[in-house]
Amino acid sequence: MHKLANGRWKLVLNIATFLALAVLIIAVRRQIFLTIDNLRRVDFWVLPAMLVWQAINYHSYTRLYMQYFKILGEHIRYKSMLRVTMEVNFINTVFPSGGVSSFSYFSLRMKDAGVSGTKSTLVQLVKFISIFLSFQILLVAGLLMLAIGGSANRLTILVAGSLATLLVVATFGLAFIIGSKTRINSFFTFLTRLVNKSIYFFRRQKSETISIAKARENVTTLHENYLMLKSDWRALKAPLLWALAANTTEILTIYTVYVAFGQFVNPGAVILAYAVASFAGFISVLPGGVGIFEALMTGVLVAAGVSPGLSIPVTIMYRILNMLIQLPPGYYFYNKNMQKKKPA
Repeated sequence: MHKLANGRWKLVLNIATFLALAVLIIAVRRQIFLTIDNLRRVDFWVLPAMLVWQAINYHSYTRLYMQYFKILGEHIRYKSMLRVTMEVNFINTVFPSGGVSSFSYFSLRMKDAGVSGTKSTLVQLVKFISIFLSFQILLVAGLLMLAIGGSANRLTILVAGSLATLLVVATFGLAFIIGSKTRINSFFTFLTRLVNKSIYFFRRQKSETISIAKARENVTTLHENYLMLKSDWRALKAPLLWALAANTTEILTIYTVYVAFGQFVNPGAVILAYAVASFAGFISVLPGGVGIFEALMTGVLVAAGVSPGLSIPVTIMYRILNMLIQLPPGYYFYNKNMQKKKPA
């Protein structure tokens, strides 16, 4: 019975994946045609650099995960971690969950390596914190570049300042909650009750779908693992550097498309636009933040002095080519893992 239920769950997940992919393709179909139309303006000898930057990007995320697991006493092989990194990126791109889907999938995948769910969840949390913190450095650098180039108007300063403040508040707020056993228990107990009430409103079969006692047990373990991570603060430098490398290579990937169009725009504009588009894309109802990402990135680029005639085709081409680079290997390893776990 358990094997049958497990097989059905895998089937449902596979069907959901194909549906999400179909939605993604439908959503970007016009952008695909626009990208093809703009190909004649591009220097194709420059575009292979995108593959280099994305390879370094995957390497950086892999090392980032490995460093945090090492601090928690878990030694993961590079090859295995790289595969999971590609799968998680595929999940984050295809499913419209703002990165939430990756938490559960990441935990399931790391169980194969003997890592507990609470450790996996913590590593995912601190990974996001590292990415946010390291982006602060890029935001400051970007603002300085815009100021030097004469493009740092009041709007760009307001956007950069607001985003930096939001990142700092969110980071320290999360650390504040996780850092205390009382606070983390109170917060997640409240959250669990809220979720249970929401589920009960739609499905009145069970008032406590998620066990509050089990949730408290998990968050207590999460708190203990966080204290272990925090106690070795010197070891946190390496993952922060890898997070900075991951963010930098993503910016370089976008900038490569500008170079392919024969334009050397102010890098500060690209940094600010990518930051705003990425964080706002988390709330998108479509996979990969399609729609919100392109609109905001183009809007911020225009506000920072990049012409719409350049920013629109570059943004579209970056999105399409980046998906073509990232999705196939991610789907391949994801599907291979799902096939491997099918019941005999």
